Amino acid sequence: MFKLTSLNLNGIRSATSKGVDAWLAKTRPDCICLQEVKAQAPDVQGRFEQMAGLKGYFHFAEKKGYSGVAVYTRHLPSDVIVGYGSPEFDAEGRYLELRFDTPSRKLSIISCYFPSGSSGELRQQAKFRFLDEFEPHLGRLASERDFVLCGDVNIAHKEQDLKNWRSNRKNSGFLPEERAWMTKVLEGGLVDVYRKLHPDTTDDAYTWWSNRGQAWANNVGWRLDYQIATAQLAPAARAVAIHKATRFSDHAPLTIDYDLAI
Repeated sequence: MFKLTSLNLNGIRSATSKGVDAWLAKTRPDCICLQEVKAQAPDVQGRFEQMAGLKGYFHFAEKKGYSGVAVYTRHLPSDVIVGYGSPEFDAEGRYLELRFDTPSRKLSIISCYFPSGSSGELRQQAKFRFLDEFEPHLGRLASERDFVLCGDVNIAHKEQDLKNWRSNRKNSGFLPEERAWMTKVLEGGLVDVYRKLHPDTTDDAYTWWSNRGQAWANNVGWRLDYQIATAQLAPAARAVAIHKATRFSDHAPLTIDYDLAI
C-alpha cells in the first residue's frame, strides 16, 4: 500500500513548530506533498532536507517568504521536474513533479499550489491565467503517464464542498469560471480521488478554515485540497483520511492510501 499525503503548511517553520514532523513520524506516509513552504534554499539547508526519514525536494519561489512547494518521499525518484514551463508561475514556486518510472510504468507524484485570487482582482486575473495554462499541461501529461496531483487547488468545486456556498458565489474560490474549469478537467478524464471514495460527504470533507471569526470551531470550512489522479490510477485508491485532531496550519492534511507499489 502506498500512503500519499497532501498538506498546505502555511510556512514550513511554523508547521514544524506545531509538530508536523512528529506527526509524520507517527503516520508514516510514503510520500507527502507540501504547499506554501514559504522558504528559500538557505532556510532548508541543514534543517529541512529530511523530515521523519523522508528526503525532501523543493521548488522555491523567487520572492522570499512566499509560496513554494515540496515533496518528501521514502523512494528515490527517477527524475525531478521543477516547474511546468511557465515563466510567470514557475517564478512563484508552484509545481514540483517527482517521477518514479520503471520499464513497465510511468508514474508521477506532483505537488502543486494554485494561485489564490482572494486578495483582489489582479491576483484573480493571475489565477485565471494559471488555469488557462495549466489545463493543457495536465492533458499532455495524462497522455504520456499516470500521475497523482496533490495540492491546494484554491477551488471548491461544488456546493457540497463548502459550508456557506450561497454567500460565496461571487467570491474567489467558488466563482462559476473556476468551478467550470474544475468540471472540464474532471470530465476530460482526470479523477477527484476524494470524491470517488466519498461522493456525498459535506461537513466532513472540508480541508481549510478561515482564521477569521469562529470558522474552525463551527466547521465553516472549504474543501480546497485535492488529490487528482489519472483514470487508470484512481481505481487503486482504497481509503482516505482528513486529519483534524492536530492543527499545523489553516489546512488539514489529506491522506489517501493506494494499492500501488513504488
